[in-house]
Amino acid sequence: MTHHIALTFEDGVTRFIDASPDETVADAAYRQGINIPLDCRDGACGTCKCFAEAGRYDLGQDYIDDALSAEEAEQGYVLTCQMRAASDCVVRVPASSALCKTQQASFDAAISAVRQLSDSTISLSIKGESLGRLAFLPGQYVNLRVPGSEQSRAYSFSSLQKDGEVSFLIRNVPGGLMSSFLTGLAKAGDSMSMVGPLGSFYLRDIRRPLLLLAGGTGLAPFTAMLEKVAEQGSEHPLHLIYGVTNDFDLVELDRLEAFAARIPTFSFSACVANPESGYPHKGYVTQHIEPRHLNGGDVDIYLCGPPPMVEAVSRFIREQGVQPANFYYEKFAASAA
Repeated sequence: MTHHIALTFEDGVTRFIDASPDETVADAAYRQGINIPLDCRDGACGTCKCFAEAGRYDLGQDYIDDALSAEEAEQGYVLTCQMRAASDCVVRVPASSALCKTQQASFDAAISAVRQLSDSTISLSIKGESLGRLAFLPGQYVNLRVPGSEQSRAYSFSSLQKDGEVSFLIRNVPGGLMSSFLTGLAKAGDSMSMVGPLGSFYLRDIRRPLLLLAGGTGLAPFTAMLEKVAEQGSEHPLHLIYGVTNDFDLVELDRLEAFAARIPTFSFSACVANPESGYPHKGYVTQHIEPRHLNGGDVDIYLCGPPPMVEAVSRFIREQGVQPANFYYEKFAASAA
């Protein structure tokens, strides 16, 4: 039996390796062409120290305190020359992918579906044999090449990979390079390529309540996360607040309803900022965050939206005098031609 190990590097690149229970993570990485920095293999130097963000593992016993203290081990730090995986794991490597002699993976695929969900949002699905080998952490993104150009655009996965197919939610930007292609030229079977996965915004182990905050197409990483939660379950409550500017920006509500039906601990609400909206809940996301959602600070907050939203939420949380256990966020901005 082998376990899948996601190695996340400080430059945002993520690479996946397989490790058997009887080999160290450093040895497994080296076997698959990734050189995690190390100066010894005896747990003496501490050069290979990384942070295990998720998963079960054996720390090993053949290391010294100077290389890894008991306090560091309690916090989740590991020596990859000693660590052996007992489940799938996520390990954060404090070095660039280039230093570890690896690089972003590239994939070729073809468009399987393009749907205009609203005037402002496009759903894109791509499929290909190479995508059957694609692995990523829910919440991450890729750089998707715009056909007919040398330019790429960054998009978060809005679904998990299934049968070599993945999906994205893409904002329809007037004059945007990708938007113009998808609304005017794209058809099923057209070739597309992408590079990734990338990003440090991804779902960690759920150890406490979660508050998920999405702005516009910032909903995409959360639908991928919720697919994962639906598969694995969660004993902790998850609440999503989804904010948009206008009524027509609201998309995928039926999908969120389906997640609420599948995940007993999941709930969501949506709001529209436009005061002329006919939607029952108006205003900004911050106006719909209740004290119970912050749980006195014992909460992990995930936020994906445009920069003004990220700044507004950060300011709101400070004003509440609450320090969340973890606050993960990703800012995005639309790109024109």
